[in-house]
Amino acid sequence: MLGEQAAARTHLEAKARSILESAGYERIETPTFEATELFARGVGESTDIVRKEMFTFEDQAGRSLTLRPEGTAPVCRAYVEHGMHKRRQPVKLWYLSSFFRHERAQAGRFRQFWQVGAEAIGSEDPAVDAELIALLAALLAEMGVRGLRLRLSSLGSVESRREYRERLQAHLRTNEANLSEDVRSRIELNPLRAFDSEDPGTQRVMESAPLLLEHLDEADLQHFANLRELLDVAGIVYEVDPTLVRGLDYYTRTVFEFTSDALGAQSGVGGGGRYDGLVAQLGGPPTPGMGWAAGVERIMLAGEAGGAGAPPLAPVPVELFVALDGDDDAPRRSAFGLLSQARSAGVSAQMDLGGRSLKGQLGHANALGARYVAIVASAQTVLKDMQDGRQETLAADAVVHAVLRGHHAL
Repeated sequence: MLGEQAAARTHLEAKARSILESAGYERIETPTFEATELFARGVGESTDIVRKEMFTFEDQAGRSLTLRPEGTAPVCRAYVEHGMHKRRQPVKLWYLSSFFRHERAQAGRFRQFWQVGAEAIGSEDPAVDAELIALLAALLAEMGVRGLRLRLSSLGSVESRREYRERLQAHLRTNEANLSEDVRSRIELNPLRAFDSEDPGTQRVMESAPLLLEHLDEADLQHFANLRELLDVAGIVYEVDPTLVRGLDYYTRTVFEFTSDALGAQSGVGGGGRYDGLVAQLGGPPTPGMGWAAGVERIMLAGEAGGAGAPPLAPVPVELFVALDGDDDAPRRSAFGLLSQARSAGVSAQMDLGGRSLKGQLGHANALGARYVAIVASAQTVLKDMQDGRQETLAADAVVHAVLRGHHAL
């Protein structure tokens, strides 16, 4: 990567750092190669990545090592090995790293490629899902990616999709003669991957296949409804696609993908989802997680990012912390709306995503060095100046304006 391309990538990295670190995400870099077992266990032995695309070799000690093909499993491995479950949850991390897959090279897709990614580990709150989707949307918008579409779905929990898996397997067995050889070989291991097949016969079979969104349990349906509600509050346009499954075995509940019409048939720019069982699968405590990755080359190909790049940025101070007073849905919606308004206005803002008490949230805001805290309750919003302790009750839509003008009236 030379010249203008290097400048464009530097520009993208600066934008990613500004957007993600102002939202509380810390930079992490994992090793270029990991134990092969990490990806076999974490990504899934039935996936194309593990079956066909990994660069695997044996070192001098006879250990099987693999050039990392994706970023989530290594980040979760680091979370477990470094005891990050003892930190404030969720632990929010981001990376911009190179990855390796043995696949057919084409425009914007190479055997060594770069991804920017973000992970939030330690909370099952649907606001985590909404925040991560909103942050990727913001980055793609900043990079001028054209023709963006957001596809959204839910895979449910492992338990809730067991019955569905059996229904889908029965459907595939009934129509086995019309399936591609690859799909037939995965009926037992990973039948959901049939939805991704480009084989015409398989596609015809899948037109009448049962859909997972129609077989979610109440908890999964409520989580998906809450996520959609928060995306609506943030003004993020999406389309529900019940055939979206993604290519990795660890996903649970939320899955999403951003595509760009500027990229033609291979239109994916970035996406991700929940992986609530992955940390435990890698030997850690039961821990929910959510994350995404976006292809740097594909963002640059679909976007309008040019210029000479950006200089390194100083750490972004937290200007506003949004705290919840109460467990009702209404304050949560108001709080997420306020968070979105603040970030749209250029205010570096965070909100509680760890289910803390109000006292715990104020302690967290103080630890972050937040200048202001907005305490959102059912009937009112209180803005507190953390420097001198003064506070005032305001209308929710007046909080951002008060922060921007320094709120000298407090």
